[in-house]
Amino acid sequence: MLFLILSAAPGTRVQADEGPGNPAGNPSVIKKGVYAEEIDLSGMTEAEAVQAVNAYIDGLKAVQITLLTGDGQQVLTTAGELGLFWSNPELVSEALELGSSGNIIERYKAIKDLEHTSRVFPIEYDFHVSDINAFLINTCSKYDKEAVNGSLKRENGTFQYTEGQPGYCLDVEKSIDAIYDYLTNHWSGGAGTAELTVRSVAPKGTKEELSQVKDLLGSFTTSFASSDADRSANVTNGCHFVNGTLLYPGEEFSTYDTVSPLTAENGYFKGGAYLNGQVVDSIGGGICQVSTTLYNAVLLAELEVTMRYNHSMVVSYVDPSADAAISESAGKDFRFINNTDTPIYIEGYVKNKKITFNIYGKETRSRDRKVSYVSEILETTPPAEQINADASQPLGYISVGGSPHTGYKAKLWKVVTENGAEVSRERVNSSTYRMSPKIATVGVATADPNAYNEIMAAIGTGSIDHVKAVIAQLTQPALTE
Repeated sequence: MLFLILSAAPGTRVQADEGPGNPAGNPSVIKKGVYAEEIDLSGMTEAEAVQAVNAYIDGLKAVQITLLTGDGQQVLTTAGELGLFWSNPELVSEALELGSSGNIIERYKAIKDLEHTSRVFPIEYDFHVSDINAFLINTCSKYDKEAVNGSLKRENGTFQYTEGQPGYCLDVEKSIDAIYDYLTNHWSGGAGTAELTVRSVAPKGTKEELSQVKDLLGSFTTSFASSDADRSANVTNGCHFVNGTLLYPGEEFSTYDTVSPLTAENGYFKGGAYLNGQVVDSIGGGICQVSTTLYNAVLLAELEVTMRYNHSMVVSYVDPSADAAISESAGKDFRFINNTDTPIYIEGYVKNKKITFNIYGKETRSRDRKVSYVSEILETTPPAEQINADASQPLGYISVGGSPHTGYKAKLWKVVTENGAEVSRERVNSSTYRMSPKIATVGVATADPNAYNEIMAAIGTGSIDHVKAVIAQLTQPALTE
């Protein structure tokens, strides 16, 4: 049996909790000889110890970490930006309990041990993966290098090939793992360097692939001979933006995205456009002739149309249902997909006030197979006549204007023949075009009540020609005897 005998001089009281670093046996402060890493916690309260360790962690948060991206690019950050945090705050409670918990013998022994050997608690830290992810996406991804695809340019009737250049992009998931592994297993607390994981991005369009682009799949031309200089400039400008487009298999082409913005800064002028049944001057007016001409070339190439809208009123440069309107305000666009197995190239040019689009690719259709498109008019609504009385104008005044357009309902049919015989007829679209009336404004101001009643009766007939006849009769000079 083991006995522990405690003795003291007569009149002296022994307290096991007393000792160096804990005067009067105060259990609310940490004993002398207790450290968190190199931080001396002796005599600190729990709150003071927490504050001391947090200050140490804050110092580590300011340490610079260099991340290496592609092409030797360096991105500077700090441990704090990468989510450094103190992961074992319980060490303070453990340090406070040392020499203050257990029975009197255990406490006394712990205090005595500290007189000879300090107790050092390790400070453990970790990193928030979400912070690493956010930093990589928001900062490091900006250093990605886009691949430059191989390109074609058609000049003087032949294609010229330009080789592409590879690029690279950040592999975020693998880079998170690499940074986290470095920070938690290899980082010593000082300035450090970690290498990000980037992956190569191969360019599209090898010479072998693009050399297949040589066959004319579809071609269409429209005339804008009656257009003024500004509208003609808009058609030419829009054609320029589309020309040279290279579309890979499965890619979608948006006409509006390609020719916009329709601004003066982008080379456009005011030209005639449809708005609420009227022809008005609008920046970029005439751009729909670009989309319409391209639409017909796409149909002949038998590419997949994904979006097409008809105009609100019929246009003069193609048959009903063969048009394709685009408008930002109305949300209209003409889009199509390259549904072939090889790239396609769009050539566009303007000559003698005619716009042409040619679509080149690899022809896989039989020579005996021919495709044509037929417009069928189902219903016609001639323009009505609208006559407005204007009391501010004198009797005899008449102004005829508006934008008279015949209304139509029409369908477009795709007709396929083989060896000259029709093998299929498929409806492509159905289109409805508004009728727009001829508008006349007639002056009715007169002091003669009979003349007023006659002109108002003429207006009531709805016939502009009749109104003109009545005006002529009412305003002719009186015959003198």
